[in-house]
Amino acid sequence: MATALGVAELQRARERLAGIARVTPVYGSETFTRLAGRPVHLKAENLQRTGSFKIRGAVNKLATLPPAERAAGVVAASAGNHAQAVAWAAREAGTRATIFVPQDAPMAKVEATRNYGAEVELGGESLEEAIAAARAYVAERGAAFVHPYEDVAVVAGQGTIGLELAEQVPEAETVLVPIGGGGLAGGIALALRGRTRVVGVRAAPEAFAIADGIAVKQPGELTAPILDEGLDEVVEVGSREIAEAIVLVLERTKLVVEGAGAVGIAALLEGKVPGTGPVAVVLSGGNVDASTLITVMRSGLTFAGRHLVVRTWVPDRPGELLKLLELVAEERVNVLDVKHLREGVDIPVGATGIELTLLTRDDEHCEALLAQMRSWGYQVERVR
Repeated sequence: MATALGVAELQRARERLAGIARVTPVYGSETFTRLAGRPVHLKAENLQRTGSFKIRGAVNKLATLPPAERAAGVVAASAGNHAQAVAWAAREAGTRATIFVPQDAPMAKVEATRNYGAEVELGGESLEEAIAAARAYVAERGAAFVHPYEDVAVVAGQGTIGLELAEQVPEAETVLVPIGGGGLAGGIALALRGRTRVVGVRAAPEAFAIADGIAVKQPGELTAPILDEGLDEVVEVGSREIAEAIVLVLERTKLVVEGAGAVGIAALLEGKVPGTGPVAVVLSGGNVDASTLITVMRSGLTFAGRHLVVRTWVPDRPGELLKLLELVAEERVNVLDVKHLREGVDIPVGATGIELTLLTRDDEHCEALLAQMRSWGYQVERVR
């Protein structure tokens, strides 16, 4: 591993990226320090050009291509962030880019890729299928293939984050890094080897929809050995933890992060990262479309006990719904939505089913409200 890719190559990548990729800021977080019980620092790669760390590897790869090969154009496959990075890097290098994306790739990322001047092609249902389609295109037409993680130049570019962290947070005991294909985690592990503990964070398969940026079944042949040697530990988080982390980061730091970018915070707050010393968390990206963010925010608020959805029934006569809503209002609870349920639910004859979406403070407040509603004589079911 050391002969194929070492700190010297990361340093050369950093020189190539100077003035192009941003040296992203590190923010200390009082909120997350309190919640985690240890000093927490956030490396804001969501503020990087194109909205994620991927620009580092893409620019470094194109910079290392022979001029004739670079002029022939580049091809890539990606769920979104790598696509945008390659498209941007190709535009800046004065060459064309063709990007293959999975058919369900987030539209915000697809449109951004087109806006950077790339030609976008659908390439199957998964990232693996998109990569296969891109390789077939290269075999048929030529051009340089820019793999999202199975490339020494790409891994070296991503590893420049580790070099920055070593200077920005030298006191960090642990660094938390998302793992997808392994380019980011592998590069940072190389940069920080022997300096600090590096923990990789995966998304559970059920969370791939919310963390599409790291929805990769396993690392590649290049990155797997680097991760095996360089990571001190690997932990996994689910969709609920990720959604809660996205909400907390947005509320407390005013930073928008996508699911992949929030997994480190999720792991930290779930107590999956042992230790008491300072920890640096890489917020790898912030490219999330508005519709997804709305859905995630609703889920995150519900998981955190901030939204309560309940079902009950009232006698089907004038004034009964108003009576219920007035009682709820007396508890200082805001009603976000009211639905009448007349079909498909088990309610007595002569009654009307009601579903309320309520704005609450936390789980304790939710349970107290449910108990209060039952004390008023209502049969209450908590939906979520």
